[in-house]
Amino acid sequence: MLPTTGRLMAIDWGELRIGLALSDETQTLASPLETLTRRRGKRFPITRFLELVTQHQPVGIVVGLPLSPEGGESQSTASARELAELVARRTSLPVELSDERLTTARTLKLIREQSGSTRGRREEVDAMAASVLLQNCLDARRGGAT
Repeated sequence: MLPTTGRLMAIDWGELRIGLALSDETQTLASPLETLTRRRGKRFPITRFLELVTQHQPVGIVVGLPLSPEGGESQSTASARELAELVARRTSLPVELSDERLTTARTLKLIREQSGSTRGRREEVDAMAASVLLQNCLDARRGGAT
């Protein structure tokens, strides 16, 4: 169970890029934080992630769970679950998995509405997707619309 006050951090899992977002202390607003990049087949960049955890001191972490449109699981889902376990073990923080279906689609729509093109902005898109994921969680926790 995630605490109801204090910053939350979100991780939007991807094979090459991992978007990160951070909430404010009141858990009202989520903002993009950073995008971590890893080479295909390499491990999650835990050192940089732990630096960010130390710097921002979240009280809990939300990890996006990439389910199929029907709600089924895949290799990516298993990888996200493994990542959640690693993060919980290395940070000693509570970690919650959250359905991330449609977060990237919503993010791309928002970017197109605000500024047009997503060309050359993949890292920004991934951090924004983490922000959308986290904002959905924050809204749901308050009983608001997602």
